[in-house]
Amino acid sequence: MTRRPNCFHAPGLLIAYIVLAGVTGCEPTQRSGEPTVAETETGTPPINEASGEVRSPDTAGAPAASAPLPSTDDEGPAAPAVSATSTGDPSGEAASAPPAAASADDGVAAETANQDPPPSLPDRKMFDGWESPRLVLLVTGQQHGYIEPCGCTQLANQKGGLARRHTLAKQLAARGWPLVGLDAGNQVRRYGPQAEIKFHMTLDGLKTIGYEAIVLGTDDLRLSTNELVAASVPIAGESTPFVCANAAVLDWELMPASKVIERGGVKIGVTAVVGAEWKDDVERDEVVLKDPVEGLEAVLPELAAAQCDVLVLLAHASVKEAKQLARRFPQFDVVVAAGAPSDGTDPLYQPTPVEGTDALFVQTGTKGMFAGAIGLFDDQEKPLRYQRIPLDASFEDSPEMLQLLKSYQNQLKTVGLAGLGLRPVPHPSGNKFVGSEKCGECHTEAFAVFENTPHATATDSLSNPVERAEIQRHFDPECLSCHVTGWNPQRFFPYTSGYLDLEKSAALHGNGCENCHGPGSAHVAAEEGETSADEAILKRLREAMRLPLAKAEKKCVECHDIDNSPDFYADGAYEHYLKEIEHKGLD
Repeated sequence: MTRRPNCFHAPGLLIAYIVLAGVTGCEPTQRSGEPTVAETETGTPPINEASGEVRSPDTAGAPAASAPLPSTDDEGPAAPAVSATSTGDPSGEAASAPPAAASADDGVAAETANQDPPPSLPDRKMFDGWESPRLVLLVTGQQHGYIEPCGCTQLANQKGGLARRHTLAKQLAARGWPLVGLDAGNQVRRYGPQAEIKFHMTLDGLKTIGYEAIVLGTDDLRLSTNELVAASVPIAGESTPFVCANAAVLDWELMPASKVIERGGVKIGVTAVVGAEWKDDVERDEVVLKDPVEGLEAVLPELAAAQCDVLVLLAHASVKEAKQLARRFPQFDVVVAAGAPSDGTDPLYQPTPVEGTDALFVQTGTKGMFAGAIGLFDDQEKPLRYQRIPLDASFEDSPEMLQLLKSYQNQLKTVGLAGLGLRPVPHPSGNKFVGSEKCGECHTEAFAVFENTPHATATDSLSNPVERAEIQRHFDPECLSCHVTGWNPQRFFPYTSGYLDLEKSAALHGNGCENCHGPGSAHVAAEEGETSADEAILKRLREAMRLPLAKAEKKCVECHDIDNSPDFYADGAYEHYLKEIEHKGLD
């Protein structure tokens, strides 16, 4: 294609409680119990045996809780005409082994305004050799509703969040680097009123940060048509940040197939696609689709006519399909893949070489824990350079994003549980919740242990949080599900007789006994003589309330996932915490 001058090329009752983990902006997949951090104890990411690529250890076993990051002193080979600098550890500690290099592709999947002077970039070896980029692309995707780390095990131990991402953008802009935000899609994961409120809040945040091209991902497209149109169709005189060459809501005319962005003297042509492999997940009467190849074949001549310096493809697709598209359309200088669940969770340290193309190919990772920075330089040898950035606690919270998060929680409060479409449903056992204090009337020693655990004050941590104290979260179902008694911990809905209100449900504060043992109404009624029960019935009801050790750990990870409770996955951690909360049944 024609390029402009200076172009770039491209036995007994036992509650297995550990440390309470709730969810602010969390989704069911977060509580999978699967690790999602990329670093191992040796500092070298493991290799995916199927593809030979460097992969995060979500498929290689749980990492140590405080594993150091790889050294940045030795970069390893990268894709043609691309420089890759890997990130350092926030503590400044580095492992002796350099990051492993990504293998050659084999086709198999595996200027934001500164209101206040921002703090300097973290003291780590990042952006090495990036003295004068003409432009920086900030690339993200697959946020999946994780608008902020939940903070259950302290924010210092967790990555991600719009507040940190905005601070990063401010810091880059403060260096005088022109910045353009690009997102490969999936701001939410669930659907319904809460997901729609979160989607609009996220969009406001992305616009504030400086995003100019966003894809509607497969999960975003499950939201109601009215909400999608309201968010994506621009008001007269404005432009929409959404772009896609092969998917649109209602009508093709409502969705730009491409965008040309000029910044820092550079003309960037951006288009996007939703992967063909997700056609069945996306297609409905209100969503119009075409094959990604067909969409790109139609849009590339338009971008060629615009004489862009750099062409970018945002592929809301698996790594495998995104690579196929990169080979099919080698005109693209940058290809950003959102990735699929099978592709792992964290982005690689370095761009992945894709056979048959010089494109810089990167993956976004999931849950908003990382951002990628792609620098464009007047350098014929290395015109494109990539930096993976973990959004850890070294990035301070942006006040603007915190205000947005507070507004989000206030909206949930105003709408209420009923307005969010949540109606209590009967517990599968048919029983009702009675509250932990009722349990303690007979199980006094066990209750005394419970009262001295963080589970007893779990609800207080929502209504009176220690960190980000100005933002209360006790109206948020995604938090309540693990911070109160009587909710489904992974589906975010209350059971009949479960917690509903801070004042009216005082007996159900905390992550109580019945969350692990089950609602106790039948057991209590039988023991107190409210119902007729012989010894056989009493024995059966008592047995039903027991939680065998063999099943305890599975119950724990419904809330204690790798993101919220990383220490839980260290060697011997489960047994350690079990001893701290171990208690027997009747005194």
